Amino acid sequence: MHSELCNRCGSCVGLSEGKIIFDDREGRYLPRMVAEIDDKTADRLWNACSGKDFSFPEYNAHFYSEASHFHEYTGSYENIYIGHANDEAVRRNSASGGIISAILIYLLEKGRIDGVVTLRMSHEKPWLSEPFIATTRAEIMEAAQSKYTISSVNEILPECEKFDGTLAYVGIPPQVQSIRKLQKINDPSVKNIKYLFGPFYGNTLYFSSVKSFLKTYGEKDFTKITKLYFRYGEWPGNMRIEMKSGRVIELKKFHANYLIPFHVLKNSLYCTDFTNEFTDISGGDAWAPVYEDRGKGFSMIFTRTKAGQEIIDEMLKEDLLSAEVITEEEAIKMHSHGYDFKKRGSFIRIKFRKLTGKSIPDYGYKIGGFGASRYFMEMIISTMFVLMSTGLARRTVEQFPPGFIGKLFEKARTAWKNSTKKIKRDKLGS
Repeated sequence: MHSELCNRCGSCVGLSEGKIIFDDREGRYLPRMVAEIDDKTADRLWNACSGKDFSFPEYNAHFYSEASHFHEYTGSYENIYIGHANDEAVRRNSASGGIISAILIYLLEKGRIDGVVTLRMSHEKPWLSEPFIATTRAEIMEAAQSKYTISSVNEILPECEKFDGTLAYVGIPPQVQSIRKLQKINDPSVKNIKYLFGPFYGNTLYFSSVKSFLKTYGEKDFTKITKLYFRYGEWPGNMRIEMKSGRVIELKKFHANYLIPFHVLKNSLYCTDFTNEFTDISGGDAWAPVYEDRGKGFSMIFTRTKAGQEIIDEMLKEDLLSAEVITEEEAIKMHSHGYDFKKRGSFIRIKFRKLTGKSIPDYGYKIGGFGASRYFMEMIISTMFVLMSTGLARRTVEQFPPGFIGKLFEKARTAWKNSTKKIKRDKLGS
């Protein structure tokens, strides 16, 4: 709970009957024990924790034994698509192609589910996200788009257990993994969850990223926020903050990425699941010029179970989605940067962490065999994360206009990606 392995999924808080809480959501957002926990509850929480361990081989064998395809980078799957929702309102309202939102609306309107466990921006504190159960199309639309600061969806597990009906669940990999752990032991908290969906996952940021972003614009009081968006407007979207004063602050999504190295959650650097491998369907942006140049947003979609594939087949037949199948090789190449960062970089970072004598997560598998150049590259990346996360670095960057820093960051990132492309793509996916 107090290590860098805590992913803030919220399961321990949700299942503790009020004995563990999050009381510093605008800070480190760590769970804190406020009352003694009996052994039975402690065992339950220990089993639910995905921060310390999650055996990829074990859970693949348990949940995906009939999968048509498997790759150690992509996980188990039936098919891979590039596509988008045909409902333009859904597509425009989403982070990319609107696939997950469209699926949730379809299942709800067909009566296949009665609610969706998902995340929205808090009505009481609009600068923070909150889990809830959506039961209408409008609520699903409200929950659309990425939330890049820490969220703890699994706090809502007691409500899920009491829910009268069937649920779909949406979460990032650490949260999904905890749900799978609970499903495997038939925990009653997940008995109503029928489908699991989720986005691709790069990293999570502390709320300090929002506070720092505001400071650069001369706004010191984050409680004056009335609306916070991370992917507002035309794809790929903008980070947008609306204040009580009526002031609107907006910065291109790619420029707002400058916040990542200064405010990244350490656990997300050790997570090796890039494409949300333990869902029924997962999706993320289709990062390729052929799609980026068209605008509007396109998603890469993995169907991972027979149930997930059936949903996509039905929606394609009813013309609710537009999608074309792509190959595994195309999918890995399209997201080569993400796969390298998660499936190679994470394992190197875990190895570095082990050398310092710190505890490491156990995923039941390892990927290795990287060349010296890849280790050297990771040493540079890890050093940058350490230096940029210091208070001095954060205060320094706050002295410059975000537009300037964002453009500088984007140019530096592009130059870095181009100069390291050969290293990152060497034997990638082979």
